[in-house]
Amino acid sequence: MTKALAAKPSSHLLSAAEHVRGLPAYVAGKPIAEVAREFGLDPNTIIKLASNENPLGMPASAKQAIIDALDETGRYPDANGFDLKETIAAKYDVPMSWLTLGNGSNDILELAARAFLGAGQSAVFSQFSFVVYPLAVQAVGARAIVVPATDGLGHDLDAMRAAIAQDTRLVFIANPNNPTGTFLTPAAIESFLNALPSRVVVVLDEAYNEYLEPELRFESSIWVRRHPNLIVSRTLSKAYGLAGLRVGYALAQAEATDLLNRVRQPFNVNVLAQAAAIAALKDHAFLARTYSVNRAGYAQLVAAFERLHLRYIPSFGNFVLVKVGEDVRAGERVNLSLLKSGVIVRPVGNYGLPQWLRISIGLEHENAALIDALPRALES
Repeated sequence: MTKALAAKPSSHLLSAAEHVRGLPAYVAGKPIAEVAREFGLDPNTIIKLASNENPLGMPASAKQAIIDALDETGRYPDANGFDLKETIAAKYDVPMSWLTLGNGSNDILELAARAFLGAGQSAVFSQFSFVVYPLAVQAVGARAIVVPATDGLGHDLDAMRAAIAQDTRLVFIANPNNPTGTFLTPAAIESFLNALPSRVVVVLDEAYNEYLEPELRFESSIWVRRHPNLIVSRTLSKAYGLAGLRVGYALAQAEATDLLNRVRQPFNVNVLAQAAAIAALKDHAFLARTYSVNRAGYAQLVAAFERLHLRYIPSFGNFVLVKVGEDVRAGERVNLSLLKSGVIVRPVGNYGLPQWLRISIGLEHENAALIDALPRALES
């Protein structure tokens, strides 16, 4: 019988850049199976409201597209994603040479950092904005300039403009913003873009754009036509229900797109994901239903928060940030109680908001389960 070899101590045996060693690991929302194992619960009874997924799941049109594409999975996907790009180009009336496909929009954010940032350079983003921004910046050895948020926990664009340094090459703006749900008007963003030095690339992260009320929506591809230093990032993980397939894309003029694609991994969007994405983008009825379910769920949740006298940030996405206590362990404590009740939400202490929870908007019965468990959790 072979004797197992003892592992050597791992500290500093391998050579790595200090900015890589210092990277914190991304903490994802707990999956249902993990919570079931940890607390001895039936997974069929667990409600997940943690990761801003579409509670309707994948549209039937996308499921059928996957079935139809199964025979193609023995071959590599189209590395350039011609059919998917053709669909996106038609949607926005832009050239296909203005499109970059990503393994989720998270991939787009990291591609932007790799393409436009390096050691000795900096990126600007807001406090309480998406946690991937600082990770992507640090991963390439660049410097992060974090601008304090407004009193309402949103982006302060004037302060972000003032924070741009000589070495700044990239700015991240999330609209609506995750995890706060705050929103910047088109006029505010356009003013910011017009005032920006051309050497600075802006990544406008619109992961939640489809949840905006129609009167608030602005077609940001218009800005792309005017600004060669603008990259608009979109995803099919949220409103389109394809979170598990990982499909995102970027709109940008040809030069920026060329640079993004130089650092993009080949075949980063698989065969089934491309097929499902084409179907989902054309499924306007599903998108309309998604919007309707989200608006009803938002009203259901905020009514409960008001009955419980909880402060929340008015949200323009498919989640609500709610304050569950005054002490610095409030979020952790209430989250644990909810987990024991079979309800998964997202603590945001890693964003610097330890008194708050981010709660995704679910179906009516899922929201009701959270509302039922929340008073007991607040008393924990």
